[in-house]
Amino acid sequence: MSLIHPVANGLRTDHPVPGLPFINDERLPLDNPDAIERTGRDQGEGLWGRTDSLRGGGWVAFTTETKNRAYAWAVHYHPEHGRTVLLIRDEDMSDLHHEWMYGRNGFLYRHGGYWWDGAVWHRPSQVVDHAFEGYDARPVQDAITVTAADLMVRPGTPDNARVAKIADFTALKEPLSNWRDHLALWAERRLNKSRPLDQCVVDLRAPELELARFVDRAGLAKIADVAPDDLPHPERGRRDLPPAQVETSDGPRWSEPVAQDWAEQHRRTHGPRALLAGTTEFGTDQPRGLVDDHNRLTKIIRDSLEDNRSGKRRFGLANESLEKTASTLAWWPAVALTEGPKSLIPVSALRTTLIEAVLNSLAEDVENAREREDKVSLGDICTDVVKLLDWYILREPDRAPGLFGEICLTARLRFGLPPEKVGRLLRRSLHLDSELDSKTINALLDLALPPSAKSARDS
Repeated sequence: MSLIHPVANGLRTDHPVPGLPFINDERLPLDNPDAIERTGRDQGEGLWGRTDSLRGGGWVAFTTETKNRAYAWAVHYHPEHGRTVLLIRDEDMSDLHHEWMYGRNGFLYRHGGYWWDGAVWHRPSQVVDHAFEGYDARPVQDAITVTAADLMVRPGTPDNARVAKIADFTALKEPLSNWRDHLALWAERRLNKSRPLDQCVVDLRAPELELARFVDRAGLAKIADVAPDDLPHPERGRRDLPPAQVETSDGPRWSEPVAQDWAEQHRRTHGPRALLAGTTEFGTDQPRGLVDDHNRLTKIIRDSLEDNRSGKRRFGLANESLEKTASTLAWWPAVALTEGPKSLIPVSALRTTLIEAVLNSLAEDVENAREREDKVSLGDICTDVVKLLDWYILREPDRAPGLFGEICLTARLRFGLPPEKVGRLLRRSLHLDSELDSKTINALLDLALPPSAKSARDS
């Protein structure tokens, strides 16, 4: 999700960002990405440039602005949708390069991370989908693409605007109040061979982006079902909050769907641990598996002390004190079973073994289907593997989404199996052989399966 805030539009951009001034970009060789890169690369200390080809065609190019080194040019060229020319802060160059190259979240960003891929507008990417090593793309309902031609139906006055020069440019603190005048000047300066105005994307409109529907911090907490004080800090934890659609004097405001997506990911991140938590003898919440291990070790130690009559006299312990001593002695051995890089049980190796065990079962099903020249039918996961899945998840609930996600990802890449099909198998197998009750299994998988691995009937 792009959280980069451009500071100006290049005058020759095809897709201007609302509210930002236009900068004279005539020095940029926009038809030559290698030349854009050379403008800044190896030209002196603090200067940088880069260009790369895009997987689906087109390219991106970046360069520090040599006449004003606080800023950099970012150019995205799409063979069908034209070019985007932005002025950004120099320190944001590598982040935007990563978004355009690897983010899989389009190339135009508006309203705090809403993105356009050339066909569909999507909400900010927040809900992780491990099966695709990215985020679940969520289209905006009833989105309308606003073009420059739409806005020019009621054109501004070009004489009330000016094209800024880069040498003395300083980023504005507030959007231009007369931006339609600047848009009119941009349209007036475009060449005859430029992209038609009805193909120049400026913005989007959607019911969810109406200001009256936005929620504040209290509304976000309500949607996420957490106390307002438990939300990330509004300043220090800002990156852990959803991207704001608008900033007000009273703080950020979010669209309801963006708040709901954030709440969903928050539940996915923190929910498995809360669901599978138990209470220790000391009154603290810990993973249920750790609590079970501690209780079993406590009983073993207590029974040993009780049976050893001479040992009991030597310690001189009353029953209540004996219980407390056994519980205290048992705690660190229980922790040492699974915690830390030198845990008594190699939890990381167990995780790898579990994944490979499930994949091996899938491989047999796929191979059998090939031999029969039939559709792949997935057989249930072995009971012992399910029992080990239980054991692992109860002690490492935070890692359940990553575990299921890697199984779905590898099954997709190695065998071409859809995540939804693998998700159904995991759900069915756990219901057959897990020691967890059905309600807990469903709640866990709703939290821990990747979005692409959940079928409509699971919702």
